[in-house]
Parts: sequence; structure tokens; C-alpha cells
Amino acid sequence: MDLAALLAARGGERYELHARHLNPQLPRMLHTIGFDKTYERAAGAYFYDAEGNEYLDMLAGFGIFALGRHHPVVRDAVQQVMDLDLPDLTRFDCPPLPGLLAEELLALAPGMDRVFFGNSGTEAVETALKFARYATGRKRVLFCDHAFHGLTTGSLSVNGESGFRKGFDPLLPDTAIPLGDLAALQRELRKGDVAALIVEPIQGKGVHAPPPGWLSAAQALLHEHKALLICDEVQTGIGRTGAFFAYQDEDGVQPDLVCAAKALSGGYVPIGATLGKNWIFEKVYSSMDRVLVHSASFGSNAQAMAAGLATLKVMKDERVVENARAVGDLLRSRLAALTEKYELLAEVRGRGLMIGIEFGRPKSLKLRTGWTALQAARKGLFAQMVVVPLLQRHRILTQVSGDHLEVIKLIPPLIITEREVDRFVDAFCDVMDDAHRGSGLMWDFGKTLVKQAVGSR
Repeated sequence: MDLAALLAARGGERYELHARHLNPQLPRMLHTIGFDKTYERAAGAYFYDAEGNEYLDMLAGFGIFALGRHHPVVRDAVQQVMDLDLPDLTRFDCPPLPGLLAEELLALAPGMDRVFFGNSGTEAVETALKFARYATGRKRVLFCDHAFHGLTTGSLSVNGESGFRKGFDPLLPDTAIPLGDLAALQRELRKGDVAALIVEPIQGKGVHAPPPGWLSAAQALLHEHKALLICDEVQTGIGRTGAFFAYQDEDGVQPDLVCAAKALSGGYVPIGATLGKNWIFEKVYSSMDRVLVHSASFGSNAQAMAAGLATLKVMKDERVVENARAVGDLLRSRLAALTEKYELLAEVRGRGLMIGIEFGRPKSLKLRTGWTALQAARKGLFAQMVVVPLLQRHRILTQVSGDHLEVIKLIPPLIITEREVDRFVDAFCDVMDDAHRGSGLMWDFGKTLVKQAVGSR
């Protein structure tokens, strides 16, 4: 099979193929906002189109490509494991690679004792929900408003975004509380039926963190009521925030279960991991009769384990976590300084290389007129107006951090340097200068978005 020849012959049909055979709204959306690019290859923190133009990736596949694309160490490890012709997934042996990866992962998460390997973040969350419910004998799980924990039925039950949940009811018996609200947590715990609270140490939607000390206080309340703390580190984990896991930035926090995925893959082979306390695993797998009570068909496959081992090696050898903290601090501070210059820029927040840029209502009458028109049509349109010229004019890929939010989220590869910081800040300033002139291509594009938003109601 000649894949290069197949792609050369049919690659130009990519948008038509998706429109015809896959999600029909994806190509429609990409065409609408001008994101219908044709990327030919990728390396590190960059994409390249057929003309050789370089695009800076500040999205990293929603956090998957922490090491950038096609890191040679991870690529070599995956190639090696395929060349070894291992007897993978026999089901009736104990291959060494899962044990070795678990050993390395647990060494980076003191207090965790065991790991279950699945294939994705949502599977890691499903595992944590099942284990928490079984270990406590309770059924209800608490989650936070605006949380995102996945889209399968269990993880959707603890998803705080109504747009994802709508039409898929009934879901599991779970309850939302405001992020950072200890009183609300205590009220629910007093009912005596709560198995766990699942929380992102920094929420992906909007890039919001709870107040300092809230996570440790929540943990104390949970344990007082014999409930568990689940930290969803699918996006925040594996170095993203400048610590290996984001919960490690707060003294005294020791989750009962931790969910990881995305970056652990090295960008090559899907993987999910649920880390947990020994007593929880021993209760779930309490006898030989229960040896397969929870499993995953492709979990612990050799390619994924090799990619995970290589990823952790690169993280250590190249000091990737330290780079994420240092470069993230630089990028965030330079962007935060711009709030004095641009009245449309309300706040810059985050930790490490997980940064939220929030826009807000301007003071000047001229800018307020345009802002008000956009808000009336659909909240979130101004952030989209910034994202589009960043790609079209500056070849920088970013994302709006959730529906109806005036927030751009930056989650670039953790290997970026001051060079990429300079490029992004310069481009961002150019786009914001255009916006603050109150005219030009940005506001023309905004008018187009308004028409589309009104027309789609």
C-alpha cells in the first residue's frame, strides 16, 4: 500500500470527503471562518502548507502535542516497538512495558499507587467515575459549573456545558456546584450519597482556576464525609502548567484518583491513564473473579506504552516542564502588560503554558458601538474576530476557549521558546491595533459574523 501516492492522488478531496462521509458541519464551519487551510506537513511547533509557508501552532491539538509534532525520540520508540514484533495484547500474560510506564508515571505523582491504562481522556474519566462509585458504595458525583470531562455518557454526566449535554439525557445522578464554592460542596456532602468530586485544577473552558487553597479545603471536606477527590488532569497534566500535574502547585493536595491522557501520547498513539490509591484498586479488583471487571481492548498496547515511556524520557532530559513554566510566565506577563494599552483586553490569566486572554466591553463610544452589536448577535464573536486574522494574516493557529466566551486559550507545545513568544505577541498587537482603530478588515469580518449568527438562529 502506497500511502504517499494515495494522499497525492486524493488529498485534495479532504473537505469534500469529510462533508460526504464524516461530520458534515466540520468542513462547513472551517469554510465559514476561513480556517479551511491545507497543511502538508508538521514539525515541532509548526505546520507547513503546500507552498512551504510556516504556521505557528498555539493549539497543540487541544494539548496533545506537548512535545510538538514528530519528536524524534518518541518517533524512534514507536518504530522500535513495531520492529520488535512483540506478542502484544495476548490477554494472558503480563508484558513489561505497561509495568515500566506505570512505574515511571507513579514516580512523578507521589502518593499514587497504581495505574489503569485506557485509550483516551474520556476513558480515564470513565474509569475514575466507576472506581469512585464502587469504592465508596455511593452513586452521586459532584462536578463544577463549566467543567469539561469528556463526551461519553459517564463523562458527559459531569460535563458542565449544557450545549454538550442537551438531547443525551438521562445521564448519571450527578450534581454541579460553582467552582471554588466550599459552602455548596459542604451542602451536597451532608446528604451522605456523594462518591466523589471531579475537578480540573484549571478549567479548560475559559481558563479559570479556583481560589488559592480551595482544592486542599475541598479535599479535607470530601475526606471528612468519606468521599473522594478526582483531579482531571487530561489537559492540565504532563507538564502543561509548569508542574507535572497542576494539583501539585497547591500544598497538601493529594487526590484519590488522577486522570491523564493527551500529552502522555507524545502525539503518536492514543493513551489514557487513571492513577489511584492502592485501596481503591484493591477494592475494585478484589478477587480473581473480578480480574476483568474493568478493562480496555487496546489499553496497555505496546505502541502506546513505548510512546508514553519516550514522552516521559524527553520531559526529563529536555527539562520540558521547567520550560513550560518559564516560557509561560514570560508569555503571560508580556500579554498582561498589554491590558494597559488595549481597552478591549480585559484580563490575561493562567499558569504555565495554559493561558486565557479575555476581552471585555471597551470604554470609548466608537468601540462600544461595534462591541455591543457583536454581543447582541452572539457572545464570543469578538474573540473569533481576533482568532481569524491571527491565522489569515500572521499564520498563527489559536482557538476560542468555549462557546459564547470572549476568551482565547493558548495551549501551545511546551517546547516553544522566546522566539515563538515574540512572534505571537507581535502578531497579537497588530490584530489589536486594527481592532482599536475601530475599522478595517477585523470589523468588516465582524459584520459578516453577525449576519451569520443572526441567520443561524
